[in-house]
Amino acid sequence: MADEQNQDIPLPDPVVGAETASGDELDARIQVLEEELALAQDKALRMAADLQNVRRRAEQDVEKAHKFALEKFANDLLPVIDSLERGLELSSPDDEAIKAVREGMELTLKLFSDTLKRHQLEAIDPHGAPFNAEHHQAMAMQESTNVEPNSVLKVFQKGYMLNGRLLRPAMVVVSKAPVQAPPSIDEQA
Repeated sequence: MADEQNQDIPLPDPVVGAETASGDELDARIQVLEEELALAQDKALRMAADLQNVRRRAEQDVEKAHKFALEKFANDLLPVIDSLERGLELSSPDDEAIKAVREGMELTLKLFSDTLKRHQLEAIDPHGAPFNAEHHQAMAMQESTNVEPNSVLKVFQKGYMLNGRLLRPAMVVVSKAPVQAPPSIDEQA
């Protein structure tokens, strides 16, 4: 019985079957084959498009990896530049005892800033500019009649962008309109 199951079953010869099939059956068979061919072509086009999308996404991922590879390293360097800037702010340019040290700090800060710019790391120093929530972090609000409301009055800490992407927001004080005292009520009326 096992031999009977393993025997090859002869398939009909397509040419012989075509002679005996009617024209309607052939037309139906052609229609089915054309539909299968259209589905196979559509599937092949979709697979090619998917492959192209995967390739494009991979290229974009590699480009972003190259572009933002310095992000962590740059974040670690920002406190160093902040310290140099604070040191210059707190030291007096008129003090002869520290004049040489101050000049060295200025040169180091300039060299450091130029190096950051070469690597597309740009400082955000928005003093006097309108507040931008995408690039600034408001630390406080202060009444001011000298500038428009919602303008940056003071910068606590500069922000930085790496290749157009925000690395650190600028920490700022934002102006607001002075509070108007309510009109007094005339008690004699």
